[in-house]
Amino acid sequence: MTAYRIGIDVGGTKTEGILLRDDSQECFRARVPTPPADYAGTLRTIAALVARAENAAGQPGVPVGVGIPGSLSRITGLAKNANSTWLNGRPLQHDLGQLLRRPVAVSNDANCLAVSEAVDGAGRGRRVVLALVLGTGCGSGVAIDGKPLEGPNGLGGEWGHNPLPWTPEAELRRRPCFCGRFGCTETFLSGTGMALSYELACGKAVSASEIPLLAEQGDAVARDVLDAYIHQLARGLATLINIIDPDVVVLGGGVSNIDALYQRVPLLLPGFVLGGECGTPLVKAAHGDSSGVRGAAWLNPLAPTV
Repeated sequence: MTAYRIGIDVGGTKTEGILLRDDSQECFRARVPTPPADYAGTLRTIAALVARAENAAGQPGVPVGVGIPGSLSRITGLAKNANSTWLNGRPLQHDLGQLLRRPVAVSNDANCLAVSEAVDGAGRGRRVVLALVLGTGCGSGVAIDGKPLEGPNGLGGEWGHNPLPWTPEAELRRRPCFCGRFGCTETFLSGTGMALSYELACGKAVSASEIPLLAEQGDAVARDVLDAYIHQLARGLATLINIIDPDVVVLGGGVSNIDALYQRVPLLLPGFVLGGECGTPLVKAAHGDSSGVRGAAWLNPLAPTV
């Protein structure tokens, strides 16, 4: 019988499912809207995607891994720290196990990105892979030898809710965060944060995906916002390099599609990394903005190691 695994990536606006074979071949993929602020609806959405993937596999009971924009508490077993706040305080892993009638692996979506890229992506062959998710939210995860670094608090590699370094206090206070604090890295470096920067600068609301296009068209505000974002990303990333010193940094999420990041951020990093030098490669996720769902599939115990 062919060995399959299913990955589910629960995002703030979309939930994606994938069916992978042992040889990394993709056999099924689907993306559907995430029911907003609806925990029961989110469970049903996941179950429906699993059913569709199993139908494509032609067999039941396929192992399932799930990536979420938060983590699980080892003390309570409840989801926490998710910017999809309706997951917080819920026994997600338990409820999915009951609904799907099998054990379900759950990890942070940035951990899933790191695992995906370590196993068969841009970080393949690298021992320590640091992955940043720059999307609706902003997170980071670490894979060591192809396995996620979870930590006793489920926070391995996390950076989204530390204040953005080398930022004036007045600027931090302009950025309230869903976690209850101000000036978190997520409020600057997520796509939502980039859009907020534009709105704070000129009072006009645009999406993050529009800002690079506006900058190319000569919009001065968009150019300034993009320049500031690149500087902010270098500052935030430097703190992680100072602590983890990974073999490679992989960017995922919608914002990772801005080509200028890979050209300009590495030039700024030596100014913030301890010692005044930085040779850490900064690369785009090989599997695009869907890499995290592949990593979720690799979470299950049948997954091959690097």
